Amino acid sequence: MTIRKNPHLVSILEALFVTFLWSTSWVLIKIGLKNIPALTFAGLRYFIAFLLLLAFMKIKGNPRLFIRFNRNVLTNLILLGILYYAVTQGTQFVGLFYLPAVHVSLFLNFTPLFVLLLSSSTLSEKPTFLQVVGIITFLIGVLIYFFPLNFLNSSMIGNIVVFISVITNALSSILGRKVNRSREFEPIVVTTVSMGIGSTLLLVSGISFQGLPALSITDWLIIFWLAAVNTAFAFTLWNKTLQVLQAAESSIINGTMLIQIAILAWIFLGEALTLQEIIAIIIVSIGVVLVQIRLNNFKRVNNSTSRKIIPLLFKGINRENR
Repeated sequence: MTIRKNPHLVSILEALFVTFLWSTSWVLIKIGLKNIPALTFAGLRYFIAFLLLLAFMKIKGNPRLFIRFNRNVLTNLILLGILYYAVTQGTQFVGLFYLPAVHVSLFLNFTPLFVLLLSSSTLSEKPTFLQVVGIITFLIGVLIYFFPLNFLNSSMIGNIVVFISVITNALSSILGRKVNRSREFEPIVVTTVSMGIGSTLLLVSGISFQGLPALSITDWLIIFWLAAVNTAFAFTLWNKTLQVLQAAESSIINGTMLIQIAILAWIFLGEALTLQEIIAIIIVSIGVVLVQIRLNNFKRVNNSTSRKIIPLLFKGINRENR
């Protein structure tokens, strides 16, 4: 009963459940990439999910789902579809083809930093002092988890592709928050329209450049599970949480996939955690908790403070990567 009366807590729990589903996707994607080209794989997953959502909306038959559509909103949905599905998801699949999963995960966990930079100026969602400390703590934990990691010995194409994915993922978080926080449309509308646009571009590009090979029953089962559960359902629920959660909050919750992937690998793949990884996961968890705390006695960080903190953080990251 208490949880139901707290929309913010409900949204956090829903978002965490979505990230769990997405964490299981990484295992399935790595299996599927053995037989399915990356872009075609991503295109099939999201286009089938789009068709499922479209069918559900048709059955639901609610005429109010598409009211108040105007040019500005439609432009935002088109841009969201291109950024989040066609580019972000496509580059993640390509990145997983060229690079180990932990390498891709490391890059993607820097998304909250870019979201923090952008949300303050574009959405007027200035972080609290605790949120800034939480994100810094989170990133420190990520670096500890993967240290040492030599980027120079990995695929340059893969690094470039995943870096693009990080940037577009951050931009998508900002745009997704902007579209959803107005609550003009039900989450399923935002998901269906944007996914339909992005997945169509992704599938056409994949088949055009990589083709469509003969797929086994296992391949199709993986695709349909990812499309129905981990995409159609999960992305709709995620857009629902964006009506409540700030962009920085959503981004840092998304980052908990690092913890979940490590635990899933330990349970199902027998990959035991080292002491370093356990310490890093604890630090990451503390960072996540700090970002979610909302106390009125902590003042918002002003722009001058943010301008001082972020450059210092970038310098530290650059030194670490060298």
